[in-house]
Parts: sequence; C-alpha cells; structure tokens
Amino acid sequence: MSGQPQWLPAHAKLHTALRDTLLLPRNAHLLVAVSGGQDSLCLARLLLDLQPKWGWQGGLVHCDHRWRADSAANARHVQQLAKQWRLPCYVETAVEPPSSEAAARHWRYGVFEALAKERGYTGIVTGHTATDRAETVLYNLLRGSGPDGLKALGPSRPLSPTATDIQLVRPLLSFTRTETDAVCQQLDLPVWDDATNQDLRYRRNRIRQELMPYLRSHFNPNVESILAQTADILTADVAYLQAQAQTLYNQIVETTLDGWHIHRDRFRQAPLALQRRVARRLLQLALDRQPSFEHIEKIVALASAPNLSQSDPFPGQVIAQIRGDVLWLGRHQPPEPQPPPQAGQNSLS
Repeated sequence: MSGQPQWLPAHAKLHTALRDTLLLPRNAHLLVAVSGGQDSLCLARLLLDLQPKWGWQGGLVHCDHRWRADSAANARHVQQLAKQWRLPCYVETAVEPPSSEAAARHWRYGVFEALAKERGYTGIVTGHTATDRAETVLYNLLRGSGPDGLKALGPSRPLSPTATDIQLVRPLLSFTRTETDAVCQQLDLPVWDDATNQDLRYRRNRIRQELMPYLRSHFNPNVESILAQTADILTADVAYLQAQAQTLYNQIVETTLDGWHIHRDRFRQAPLALQRRVARRLLQLALDRQPSFEHIEKIVALASAPNLSQSDPFPGQVIAQIRGDVLWLGRHQPPEPQPPPQAGQNSLS
C-alpha cells in the first residue's frame, strides 16, 4: 500500500486509535473487504494513506453475491479503484445467489478465510462503524437477544474456529456513517450507490432509514455513540460471565456415554445468570443448534424438581431427567421393537 495523502482529521483519529489499541500491528499483511460503499471506501483509503507510517502490505477483496443486476459492474468498479491505487484485488462471485443475509455472510467469510490462507494475510479488515454497531444492538434487542447478542461487533476477534491465527478487525468502530461520508466527500472517493440499501423489506435497512433517525430526532442526537458504549460495557460484562460460567461448568458437569450429568445442588446454588449459561452450553452440545430461552428455562426449572421428574422432549428427542442428585441430559432411546413371533410359536410362552 502506498500513496500521498491529503491529511484529514479522520487520518489522525484512526492513526491515534490504532496506536492506542494495536488492532493492526506494524508490517501486517491486511486484506480489506470493500463493497464499494462509503464505509469500506473510507476505510481502504485511510489505511492506504497511513501505510507509510505503519508498513502494512495488503490488498482488497470484493464479494459479488449476484443479488443485483449491476453487481458485476460494482465489482469492476472496485477493481478499477484498486488498479488506480496499485493494490492487488480479488473478486469472488457466488455460484448461486445466497438465499439470505446469514447465508451471504457465511459465504463471504469463507471467501475471506480461503484467500487469507492462500495468500498469507494475517488480518481481514472490514468497514463496520459505530452506526453499524448501534444498528446491530437494536436489531438484536428486537430479536430478543441476551447480552451476548447486544455486545455485537467488537473491534477484533479470530476469523473462525478454523482460522484462529487470522484476525477479523473493525478499525472504524469509533467513526459514524456521517464521518465516513464526510471523508468520502473530502477525498472525492467514487462511492458505489447500492440500491438494496434503500429496500425497506430488509429489517436492517428499516432500522437505518426509519428507526435511527427517529431516535436521533426524538430521544438522543448521539444515540449511535450511546449504543456503541452500551455494547462496550456489555462486552466486558459478558467476558466475565463467560469465564465464571466456564469454571462452574468444569466443576459440575460430567460427560458420560449416554449424555451429561449435572450435579444439581451446586447448579441450584449458583447465580441464575450462571445457571442459564451452563444450561445453554449443554443444550448447544446436545441439540447442535442454538437453544431458545424457553429451552434454557426448562433446564433451570427442572433442577429444583422432585426425583424422576422429566422434561418434555427437546428438538432431536433430547430429554432431561432428575436422577437423585444428578440432572441427566441426553437423547431419549425408545425401546427396541420386539420381533413378531414365528409361525406356530406360542406368543405367550
């Protein structure tokens, strides 16, 4: 990465933030995800301009989901910009358009991981902002997420369980979309107008276009910063609760051939927040899916029930049962059917 920047306050803000947090180490190999929108272009250009101070090497990656008629033109636009900036550019196109935002994200992050491993990149950098973080907090709150969902979009995490040495980094979480828009205008960056961002059929767009402006106007003009601060607070709280829950889990849960045994006296003595976390982890293992709040509460309530009490079946015929001092969780095994009697054989013998 190289360039002769027009120095803006945004450059100083990002430089200072990176110096204080060490999110992007010096001389790192960075792959910057660029959609062509204002946030990702702002990020790519600021990193490009700061490169002489940090010694980064990097390239751009663009994922074409094939959701729009102009998606191929969008990809060419990013490629042209990368050529102008003298950066490597990787464009990946979905074989079939992803069926949902979640599927698109899964595919996109798989692309990032494969490229990083193939090309030796140690960091994947995305243009998520404080505005994105605030919108995600609201989105998850309205979906009924607990603290783990509300701590959304931290500044850094391992890319995936199979790529723990590659960091996913979000350096712009202290920037709002108003700020990234200003950078794009001041540097005359060619922002690609994605029409799907105005489509109110997507709930996130409705939050961005309708709910956030309403909250800024009628409740708090700094709502983005307030919600981002809330996410920061919850991130620290959740980390502490996770550590405590892990300790409790190790102390009271035994894995057996037929499922899991929870020593229920110690389970009941623990704070409710830790009970719920231990129950959720067990159900995640047993159900191979995210359990609902109702599933978790079933386990918590059952721990205080009389001996031989049993839950209704969970998905996949998993049940929980009180067996003396133990709460057992495992898969219900129906009795094997008996073979029919042979012809001429007395079935009562």
